[in-house]
Amino acid sequence: MTSLAEMAVQVLTRADGREKTALGRRHAATWFAARAAGTPLPIGTAQPPLRPARPERPELLPPRDVPRRRPGSPLGRTALLHAVAHIELNAVDLHWDIIARFTAHPMPLGFYDDWVKAADDEAKHFNLICDCLEAMGSHYGALPAHAGMWRAAEDTVGDLMGRLAVVPMVLEARGLDVTPGMIEVFRKANDTATVAALEVIYAEEVAHVAYGSKWFNWLCGRAGNDPKEVFHDLVRTYFHGGLKPPFNEEKRAEAGLPPDFYWPLVDGDKDDTAP
Repeated sequence: MTSLAEMAVQVLTRADGREKTALGRRHAATWFAARAAGTPLPIGTAQPPLRPARPERPELLPPRDVPRRRPGSPLGRTALLHAVAHIELNAVDLHWDIIARFTAHPMPLGFYDDWVKAADDEAKHFNLICDCLEAMGSHYGALPAHAGMWRAAEDTVGDLMGRLAVVPMVLEARGLDVTPGMIEVFRKANDTATVAALEVIYAEEVAHVAYGSKWFNWLCGRAGNDPKEVFHDLVRTYFHGGLKPPFNEEKRAEAGLPPDFYWPLVDGDKDDTAP
């Protein structure tokens, strides 16, 4: 029987975005069917790659070299969606990576339920945005993309709590801050299909941040540590750049992130080249 960790590595080593997400969605369905039947798959162990397989396109550039375009123009809207697709594909890999990489840490099955669900959501999101790009006459890979998206995974490769702090509780929480503005860009352009896709993403990303917060707090509780102090230490260690307001405080609170977690980390003095 194929273990969940082995399934995760299969996804991570599939290069094509559509194929990667289709495989991930099949594996998620298999996992949840087994859970519903009361016969959960073994978690197992596997050796995930340091970096996931990627298609030949898009060309990956340093953050400062990715062209900036006016978001209100047709090309700007295409570029914005291309960036979102790139983020979603990286998120698919980030969630399967956390499943495969940290199996040495004894975690409840609910931990795996949450990250399989998050990976499945991100696969859906990637395909929604790819469909929107194709409706606009473009496709994922048509434009260059941000080469730094996987940096947080590499930085936290040996630290589960660091991964939870930086990926869902910082990077995905940032998505809650910026997505309403993106929705407004496409609403002004009367692009109802893209608005609908982004609204699905916005609603479901709250849960992903919440998964991070839940398991981060759970691990802190198990160790008898103060979650807020540990979070501040880990973000200062692993996140390259201060957090930037404005914050979507309502959605962050809904996801279990109170203001005293992130406001003390607003700092413009650090390296600002990371995503």
